[in-house]
Amino acid sequence: MFCRNLDRAVDLIPTKTHRTGLGIMPFDQLETKRIENLLQVFCEEQGPPAHIRDQLRWGFTVDPDKQTIELFDIRPYFMDESKKINHPFAKAAYVKKDNLWKIYWMRGNLKWHRYQPRPEVKTVEEFLRVVKVDAHNCFFG
Repeated sequence: MFCRNLDRAVDLIPTKTHRTGLGIMPFDQLETKRIENLLQVFCEEQGPPAHIRDQLRWGFTVDPDKQTIELFDIRPYFMDESKKINHPFAKAAYVKKDNLWKIYWMRGNLKWHRYQPRPEVKTVEEFLRVVKVDAHNCFFG
C-alpha cells in the first residue's frame, strides 16, 4: 500500500544499483513502482484541491533510463481547453557515483537550475520533502 506520511516514510530506495537489459539503473521495476506510488500519493495529498482538479492537477514521470524524476502541473491549454499542457516545476536526477539525487527547479527561462537551498538529497522521500517545504519559493512561486 501507499506510504501516507512522508515524514515517517521508510527509505524505500535501495542504495545499490541493479543491472538490467537497459543498462545500469539505480532502481529496478519494483523500486520504480514504489517511487511511482510515492509520487502518486505526493501529487494527491500536496497538489491542488479536489474541486479544481479539472483545471489544475499535478503529474509526474519516472524515467529509469535517464535516472530522473519530474513533477509537473497539468492545465488546459488557454487557446483550446480540450488540450492539456504540462509545465514542469521540479526534477531530481540520480547520480550513481555519488549515490544521491540532484534537485532542480524550472526557472522562468524554461531551463532547469539547481535548487541552491538543498541541491542534493539521498532519497526520493527527502526530495519530496524539499519540494513540499519549498524554502525559497522556487517550485511554486
